[in-house]
Amino acid sequence: MPESKGRPKPAFTPPRRTRSTEPQSNAPWFVPVMLGLMVVGLVWVVTFYISGINQYPVPQIGRWNLGVGFGLMLAGFLMTTRWR
Repeated sequence: MPESKGRPKPAFTPPRRTRSTEPQSNAPWFVPVMLGLMVVGLVWVVTFYISGINQYPVPQIGRWNLGVGFGLMLAGFLMTTRWR
């Protein structure tokens, strides 16, 4: 039985990218908000300790003031991972 001739295959060409490869910059408000969260969190925790614990910033939540302060700082630090 005769064998058929193989067809030459065209060389692979990757598809063109539609998006640009340049990293996009952040919005102008991003860095001030990021730094503001870290500073406000730090001031919150320092105020809690200096005020004699449970007087300021919010006396009703007691030691949860530490959680609020560290939460604000953590949000600011998490924003640094998206900073370009």
